[in-house]
Amino acid sequence: MAATQFDLTGIGNAIVDYLCPADDAFLSRHDMRKGAMALIDADSATRLTGMMSGGVTAAGGSVANSCAVAAALGAKVAFLGKVADDEMGEVFRREIAAMGVHFPTPPLQAPVPTARCLIFVTPDGQRTMNTYLGAGGEFALHDLDETVIAASQVTYLEGYLFDPPAAQSAFMEAARMARAAGRQTALSLSDPFCVDRHRDGFRRLIAEGIDILFANEVEICSLYETGEFEAAAACAARDVPLAILTRSEAGSLILHNSQRIAIPALPTEVVDSTGAGDAYAAGFLAAHTRGEGLEAAGRLGARAAALTISRIGARPSAQELAELRQ
Repeated sequence: MAATQFDLTGIGNAIVDYLCPADDAFLSRHDMRKGAMALIDADSATRLTGMMSGGVTAAGGSVANSCAVAAALGAKVAFLGKVADDEMGEVFRREIAAMGVHFPTPPLQAPVPTARCLIFVTPDGQRTMNTYLGAGGEFALHDLDETVIAASQVTYLEGYLFDPPAAQSAFMEAARMARAAGRQTALSLSDPFCVDRHRDGFRRLIAEGIDILFANEVEICSLYETGEFEAAAACAARDVPLAILTRSEAGSLILHNSQRIAIPALPTEVVDSTGAGDAYAAGFLAAHTRGEGLEAAGRLGARAAALTISRIGARPSAQELAELRQ
């Protein structure tokens, strides 16, 4: 097997996040499901953007966040995702490069703007997301870089990107490329409503080519259509070699063969839960690809998640993350 150039390559939505404070009444007035992600069209994105004030803008996207955090934690990282040739696309490209992530995907040459995620953060730290996929939803088979995938220890796929049919085909092909090169493929289920939409597709992808699965408690229960976490965990342990299941303040559970490793959550004040799961996956994969044990990887994931939720935004600074490596 050839040597790896990258520890991790992520494939996901290339999004610019808009984060803004809101209250529960605002969510109710606009028929938003608190804590969930909804896909919206261009008109809705324009309307909601006009309602946002006092917020911040930052490059985002679930797996892109994981890639940025993993790079700051010392991993060698690449990212494949689609932006437009516009101002927001340049913001995304500049910010992910600044975190040390290789981003070779060329911009979309079409009149479709870069994707955006409008995130409303309530006082309890919950984030409710409204995503316009834009150029990100145009990711397709021809955007896969087989050279990069073959040179990566782990290729990490974002469940949110499973909505466009072209991206589903790209995921299957990316898993095939990784497997042909003797590499591993990881998947994040991303969101329970995403699982509801694509349960059969996710199960097929897991059966055919996933080595590492990341999911939170609600997502894994949705995948296996059960209200019992232990029943869902047993199914995950059966179907995938390595499953990492996060449970918010209850910590996380790592399942590998007959091993069950419980990782406690670190006590911290929740300011903004945006990116908590992304940061956990980043910490886990950064440690895992360095050859550290599963418990050490889980603990770094928990520390990265705790840091992320203690502040506004999905990506702590490189300096903040560097301190976790010490």
